[in-house]
Amino acid sequence: MKIALFSILVLMLITLASLPNSFAQGYRQWNLPDGATARFGKGGINEIAYSPDGNRLAVASHIGIWIYDAHTGDEVALLTGHTHKVNSVSFSPDGGTLASGSADGTVRLWEVSTGAHLRTLEGHTSWVRSVSFSLDSRMLASSSIDGIVRLWEVSTGVPLRTLEGHTSYVWSVSFSPDNLTLASGSRDKTIRLWEVSTGVPLRTLEGHTSDIYSVSFSPDGLTLASGSADGTVRLWEVSTGVPLRTLEGHTNYIYSVSFSPDGLTLASGSVDGTVRLWEVATGQPLRTIDGHAFRIWEVSFSPNGLTLATGNTDKSVCLWEIGAGRLLRRLGGGEYVYSVNSVSFSPDGRTLVSVSWNGLIHLWEVGTGRLLRTFEGHTGSVYSVSFSPDGLTLASGSRDETIR
Repeated sequence: MKIALFSILVLMLITLASLPNSFAQGYRQWNLPDGATARFGKGGINEIAYSPDGNRLAVASHIGIWIYDAHTGDEVALLTGHTHKVNSVSFSPDGGTLASGSADGTVRLWEVSTGAHLRTLEGHTSWVRSVSFSLDSRMLASSSIDGIVRLWEVSTGVPLRTLEGHTSYVWSVSFSPDNLTLASGSRDKTIRLWEVSTGVPLRTLEGHTSDIYSVSFSPDGLTLASGSADGTVRLWEVSTGVPLRTLEGHTNYIYSVSFSPDGLTLASGSVDGTVRLWEVATGQPLRTIDGHAFRIWEVSFSPNGLTLATGNTDKSVCLWEIGAGRLLRRLGGGEYVYSVNSVSFSPDGRTLVSVSWNGLIHLWEVGTGRLLRTFEGHTGSVYSVSFSPDGLTLASGSRDETIR
């Protein structure tokens, strides 16, 4: 789940008749739109999820679902089919199925081993923000900005029940480990706990003062964590709904919370660009990972609990060694944090120039996709750019009322 307000899709449609063979290989050629011959960028990141065995990492993006080898960082597959950005991804606990929720209002189920599309679940009337499997992999929960939570039978795609009660967008859903309870976090500032077998609301948890973007059960099912736009993380006793403690330290919205597999540590990711690790038993801060230069939309522990993956607004996924807080590798990413307004090829076709909303101009090597240089100087959005016929001069026009 998580709202990628500033993560914008970067797809360049390229019309060159031919490109070097080295560029015509790999993920840049996967599932291209009609008429495109290559792809620069991988789209904004909305959510990330480890497979249960820890070998794969799924990334929900504006383009589709990227599948990575979690050990090498290599791209394995790109799953496309949704007609709008993918907001949420979740692996079934048995590792056989991947679910994706999209802004096109649908949920899709995919076969993990082949990447084949299994079925599409329809019923929501607006963006699907979160998807979550039950621990036995038989049920799927989905939530939407239509304010509704839906439960589905995974094997058939049949809708089981609809949970209504929230008065605004439902940002996040999560099953308890025993499959008996579902938690949902909403823009209405409440968390609701539901009886899965009947859909009956059990209790409402109140205390946050703004949108609740993430809810997560501890592995033993006794504690629920919630992250909010009010900048706090709260821990709740599931059986009673009693608030246990409030974790403070972030200076901005918290979009994701996740328990470590042993339940002893909680990670929280924030718009303030930091990840914080907390001791669950005491609420004490253990470590702050602040090597990000961008906002954090998502945090996820590897199944062995040694690595933390973070999804960032620079369109990258970072893998961190938890013990040392050390960056292991970065998957994807690039210079673009803002929308691309215009692109243009050099006369010899070897260079591509792109300009963006943040006023920067980038030159790219077409054959490799490598960033060559960045031009700065405009103080407003750059809307148009063009090479001179000899390729030596570049002209740019900007909202700052100047041409450079």
